[in-house]
Amino acid sequence: MFGLCLVLGFSALGRWQLGRALEKEALLADTAGVLAGPAEPLGAAMATPGGIRKVAGAGRFLDTPSLWLDNQRRGQRVGVRQYCAFQPAGADAPLLVDLGWLPLPADRTLPASDCPRGEATLAGLLAPPPAVGLKLGGGLESRDGGRNWLALHLEPMRVAEAWQLPALAPRVLRLDPALPLGHERDLELLSNTLPPEKHRGYALQWFGLAAAALVTLLLLWFRKKS
Repeated sequence: MFGLCLVLGFSALGRWQLGRALEKEALLADTAGVLAGPAEPLGAAMATPGGIRKVAGAGRFLDTPSLWLDNQRRGQRVGVRQYCAFQPAGADAPLLVDLGWLPLPADRTLPASDCPRGEATLAGLLAPPPAVGLKLGGGLESRDGGRNWLALHLEPMRVAEAWQLPALAPRVLRLDPALPLGHERDLELLSNTLPPEKHRGYALQWFGLAAAALVTLLLLWFRKKS
């Protein structure tokens, strides 16, 4: 019975990894199609629930702290990603704008980079926040007397509560790298997570373990019968 449970468990993990690969392939294909099309007005796109949109629009940066998302990879380097609150014209709620990546020194001192202020015209991808994954720790803490906040995972609702804002939009704006604003960045949606081919590789490993467990189970069963 235990051996059969192992076979079924390994097979389920393999199917889950294959499913993740298909989801991410679909995401990349959708994003490529969106980037090839024209930009929608930012305020109007925010009123359309879900999905990824190529957008552009005017608005103003709010007088809020900087939010730094921890454990963000850029190639082999690890650092933080800066988010700032922006109120688009014609939108009901502000949203968080991804201004890009900065390295984090060994003493983990947050970068000295405040959010922009005032009117601005932005462009980029309106997309869901980075995947949360496993939630470890509190996830959001104030630094430097409230001037900076450090997040282990990005949840706009929690950020709005911490900053005493009525709301924050559930999606974030991935800022166009061509804009002369912010730090190192791109529009790669899977930059901090596994690509589809990695998921397929893990699926193959799990299916291999399932096959090995099944062969072992059959050999033991036939030996017992003999």
